Amino acid sequence: MSDSVIVLAGGTGNLGAMIAASLLERGATVRAIVRKGGDLERAQKLRQQGVKIVEIDYASRPELARACEGATCVVSAMSGLRGVIVEAQTRLLDAAVEAGVPRFIPSDYAIDFAKLPAGGNRNFDLRREFKQRLDQAPIAATSILCGMFMELLVGPAPIILFKLKRVLYWSEADQLLDFTTIKNTAAFTAAAALDRSTPRFLRIAGDVQSARGLANVASEVTGERFRIFRGGGLRRLRMLIATMRALTPKTDSVFPPWQGMQYLHDMFDGRAKLTPLDNDRYPDIRWTKVGDVLQQAG
Repeated sequence: MSDSVIVLAGGTGNLGAMIAASLLERGATVRAIVRKGGDLERAQKLRQQGVKIVEIDYASRPELARACEGATCVVSAMSGLRGVIVEAQTRLLDAAVEAGVPRFIPSDYAIDFAKLPAGGNRNFDLRREFKQRLDQAPIAATSILCGMFMELLVGPAPIILFKLKRVLYWSEADQLLDFTTIKNTAAFTAAAALDRSTPRFLRIAGDVQSARGLANVASEVTGERFRIFRGGGLRRLRMLIATMRALTPKTDSVFPPWQGMQYLHDMFDGRAKLTPLDNDRYPDIRWTKVGDVLQQAG
């Protein structure tokens, strides 16, 4: 794959940096575009790993187009609100088309938001809006859908309540949920970027667990009994989301508390469940399970 040149946007973020590392491991040439005046320390770390850094003005389409010249795929790992997910990605898309890049991977790493109605999740609405633009562009596109990042289970996601020895769920305790680590997502995205025959969507899940299954895994890993706890139905959760959103001051945060609640609602809704899974497409990837993450977190 030494003839593959991948342009990476968002490489200074956590996911983006892991995508860059995975691309380098697979022998690709990685060209990371970095906003002028951006995170220079993280950009320097990428440079030290062998990534070519191109500082650009994202408002300049000519600069973006020049950065994309000769690339075999443009990969976006950008994170933000409308100014990033819709507007900046659109400028990147237009530049890729102008430069003749054959393939584009957008920043869609989530559950299958295309199956959900508009208006229920702000971040998904932004990705849905960009998807419409991407589908109309003369370029092959592949979205990587990965469910929830598994690391959130030992972070801010209010599902496994360790102090209470409970697993919180909404509606149904046996609704299957998709989880994938950031590292696995990055490795799969890198492989897909170098695969010139990818379909429009690729769906992966390092582990698929229900709330009841999560309780069993947590019990096994910790040696203490975890029980499931029903927060209520989805209607109640929607009411809580509306209340939380009304009481929360306006913020530029990508994930305010009510946004995380919207994500949980859509997972327990079930319509955005990932199927079929494409985990076997690249056999060299070893999938991390929920138990592994809980064990590593101690």
